[in-house]
Amino acid sequence: MSTDVVSREQWMKARLDLLDKEKQLTRARDDVNRQRRAMPRVRIEQDYVLDTDRGRRSLSELFGGRSQLVVYHFMFGVEDTEGCPHCSFWADSFDGTPAHLAHRDATFVLASQAPLAALQAYKQRMGWELDWVSTLGTEFNYDMGVSFTAEQQQDGAMYNFAPMDHPMPDREGLSVFSIDEDGAVYHTYSTYARGIDALNAAYQLLDLTPKGRDEQSYAMPQEWVRRHDEYD
Repeated sequence: MSTDVVSREQWMKARLDLLDKEKQLTRARDDVNRQRRAMPRVRIEQDYVLDTDRGRRSLSELFGGRSQLVVYHFMFGVEDTEGCPHCSFWADSFDGTPAHLAHRDATFVLASQAPLAALQAYKQRMGWELDWVSTLGTEFNYDMGVSFTAEQQQDGAMYNFAPMDHPMPDREGLSVFSIDEDGAVYHTYSTYARGIDALNAAYQLLDLTPKGRDEQSYAMPQEWVRRHDEYD
């Protein structure tokens, strides 16, 4: 954090210099977004059947009549009593968003391994209105690269498109799907780890402040994060 105090004119010059770099970054991001939209797709041959608030639904039914589906892979394991605090940090940014996505032909859901009753209880505790589905009993999480068998946890697996030694049972991520008029479902995109960084509104706001994320004094990033009902 800078402690320099300057005149308004000097500040304006520094701000315009930074604005030029910000515009370069925006243009670069726009270009990456175009490349992402041009990515090829892979047909999903297995129509996973998941537990939802409206009963058992296939992956194709989760689209809800829209052509695009965005799934946030929320870390909440079968034996867990509450959801991951870090995924909760992200989910706080999502609440309210699905209504806007619906008007751009996209449906948004959270997906976790935990039983539906546990997800419903935690959602009520957090005060979220998000749709949350349980993948328990399916291969969905494993096929999407966010859950790992006991053998994979011991011997290693692929996460974030690279080998990882001793992964945790579950990791965070986001996957996108499309469906055509004939009902065929396609996997179009996935991102993991720092790839979900831009989805966190709190982090994006902190990045604009003088202190930024201010995590240097912690052994690990997000070590300070708590569920929103657990802060002092």
